[in-house]
Amino acid sequence: MGYLYILLTIIFTVYGQLILKWRLSLKGEMPEGFANIIIWFVNVFWDIYVISGFVAAFFASIAWMATLTKFELSYAYSFMSLSFVVVFFLSVIFFQETVSWQKILGLLLVITGLIILSRK
Repeated sequence: MGYLYILLTIIFTVYGQLILKWRLSLKGEMPEGFANIIIWFVNVFWDIYVISGFVAAFFASIAWMATLTKFELSYAYSFMSLSFVVVFFLSVIFFQETVSWQKILGLLLVITGLIILSRK
C-alpha cells in the first residue's frame, strides 16, 4: 500500500505542475506594476484549472503524509525524483519543450540515482 501512496503523490504533483504551466501560458507573463500584478494574480487564482492544481497539491500532501507512515523519509523521498522524469516527458508532449542531450543525461542520472537509493 505504501507504494500506492508514493504513486498518488507523484500523480497529483505532476498533474498540478502541468496544469499550472498550461494555464499560466494562456495568461501571459506577469505584468509590471504592483496593481497590474495583483489583478493578474486574482485572474489566475480564480481559474478553475489553477484551483484544481492547488487541490492536487493538497491531495499530494495527504498522500505524502500516508507515505511517510510506511517508509523512511530518505527512502521514500528518492521516489519523488520520478516526478522530474514524468514532467519532462509530458512537457515535451504537451508543451513542445526542447529535448537536448544534457536533459537526457540528467534524466539518466536521476534514474540511476533512484535505482541506487531505492536499494535497501
